[in-house]
Amino acid sequence: MNKQELVKQLSPFGQEHIVNFWDDLNETERCHLQSEIQQTDFAEINRYFERVHAETEQSAKEIDELMNPVPDQLKGSFLKSSPAELNEYEMAGLKTIALGQVAVLLLAGGQGTRLGVNYPKGMYSVGLKSGKTLYQLQAERLVKLKQLALKHFPQQNGANGEKCPSTSSIPWYIMTSEHTKESTQEFFKQNGHFGLDSENIVFFEQFMLPCLTNNGKIILDEKHKMSRAPDGNGGLYRALFKRHIIDDMLKRGIKYVHVYCVDNILVKMADPVFIGFCLTKNANCAAKVVRKIEPDEKVGVICKVGDRFQVVEYSEISEATRNLRDKNGDLVYNAGNICNHFLSTDFLTELCTKHESELKHHVAHKKIPYIDEKGQKVVPKDTNGIKLEKFVFDVFPFSTNFAIWEVPREEEFSPLKNSEEAKKETPSTCRNDLYAQHFRWLKAAGATFKTTKSDDQIECEISPLVSYNGEGLKDLVSGKTLEESLSIEFDKFDAKVKFNGLELDEYVKQVN
Repeated sequence: MNKQELVKQLSPFGQEHIVNFWDDLNETERCHLQSEIQQTDFAEINRYFERVHAETEQSAKEIDELMNPVPDQLKGSFLKSSPAELNEYEMAGLKTIALGQVAVLLLAGGQGTRLGVNYPKGMYSVGLKSGKTLYQLQAERLVKLKQLALKHFPQQNGANGEKCPSTSSIPWYIMTSEHTKESTQEFFKQNGHFGLDSENIVFFEQFMLPCLTNNGKIILDEKHKMSRAPDGNGGLYRALFKRHIIDDMLKRGIKYVHVYCVDNILVKMADPVFIGFCLTKNANCAAKVVRKIEPDEKVGVICKVGDRFQVVEYSEISEATRNLRDKNGDLVYNAGNICNHFLSTDFLTELCTKHESELKHHVAHKKIPYIDEKGQKVVPKDTNGIKLEKFVFDVFPFSTNFAIWEVPREEEFSPLKNSEEAKKETPSTCRNDLYAQHFRWLKAAGATFKTTKSDDQIECEISPLVSYNGEGLKDLVSGKTLEESLSIEFDKFDAKVKFNGLELDEYVKQVN
C-alpha cells in the first residue's frame, strides 16, 4: 500500500498522523509500520478512549453511600478457624490437587524497572543464601505441593478417569508480555524448568494496546513504530480466550485456578487451605486478603458496592469512611487486596465468552517518549499521555458466589516492588520476611538456636523442596540446636536433606 491508501484507511479514525514520516522510511521500516496498521483495530481503540472519557468516576461521597463490608457469611479467616476446620480445608484442597483439577496462573508481564534491572521480575534474586530467584521458589513449591497431595491421596483418579502419575506436575500457566515472554521462556529452559514437567508449563502472551495522547491520538515511539504497552493484568481474560488457554484448561480437566502476581515472595502456590475453603463455600470467585491495619495504608479494599463485590481503591474512599471502626476497634473496611485469587474454570469460561468486553479500561497517566512534529524523539519530563489497562480483580462484580479468605500478612504477603533506596517492599524486606517465616517454622517444630543475636537477625532459609508450609520439620529438628545462619536444602543427588551442606547428624555435631 502507498501512503495515500494508508491515509485513507486511517482518516476515518483520526489517526492519519501515523504515516506523517512515511517518506523518511526505508522499505523495511515501511513494511513494519504497514504491518502494525493492519494488525490494529482502530475502531476498537477509539471506542476504548471514548468509553473511558464518557464514564464519570464516582465521587468518594457516592461510593461511601453505596459501600458495605463483605457479609460475614462470605468471609473466612486463617487465624479465626479452628485446627479441625483448617485441616478439613487443607485435605479438601489436597484431594482436588491430587485429582489433577487445580492449576496455577502467574501474572508475569512486568519487568524489574523499579528494581533497576531490565529483565522480568521473576528472574530476580533478592539475595537469599541459596541465590534462588522468585521463579525458582515458586516452581519448587509446586513440586513439593504435588508430592504432599499424592502422599495424602495416592490412589486418586485424574479428571478424565486416568490414574494420576506421581511424576506429573501441577499445570502452571504463565502470562507474559511482549517484553518478557522470550527471556522468561529461555530462563525456564536454561534451568531445566526447575524440576517441573515442561509440558505442564504453558506460556502465553497478553495483548498490547497503543499509547494515546490526552486527545486520543496514537503516540509514535519511532517514525515507523507505534508506542504500545501491555493491556494490564486484567488483560488476562482476553488472552485466556484469544490464546485458547481456557480450551487447554478444559482439555486437561482443570476445574479451579489459583491466580497470583509474580512479586510476592511468600505466595503459597495453589494453597490447599484456600482452595478447600473456596470449595466449602461453593465459591466461583474468591480473593485472599490481609488485614488493613492503618486507615491511610494505600491499598485497595474488597467490599460490596451496591449489589456487587469490587475492589475500591484508597483514593476512592473518603477519609471518614477509611477511618470507620467497629465495636472491637477494627477498621470496618480492612480487607486489603493482595492480587491472590481463586477462579473456577466454569466462571472463567462464562466471563471470557460473555462478559470480557464489559470489563472497563482504567486510565494510567504516564510519561511516554514520543516523536514530535519534526521527527525528533522526545523524552517528556511530565505526564503527556495515557495507557489503557484492565485490572484482574474487575471480574469480581460478575461473581454469583464470591468469598474472601483473610491470611496473616507476615505469613503470606511480602511483595517486591522497589530498589533498596525505597526502604519498603525491597529485596531486603522480602529476604528478611522469608527468613523470619522460616525461623518461626523451625521454632514451632521444636528447634533451639545457638546465637547471641535477636530473633529478627537470625537468617534461616528452608528450601520449598524440604517443606511447603512448615510441615515435616518436626522430625528433622525437634530437640536440635541450630546455628543463627542456616540453609536447609534437599540434595537431589543424595536424596537427603542437608543443613549448611552437611547431613543432619554431622551438622548437629559441628554445632555442639
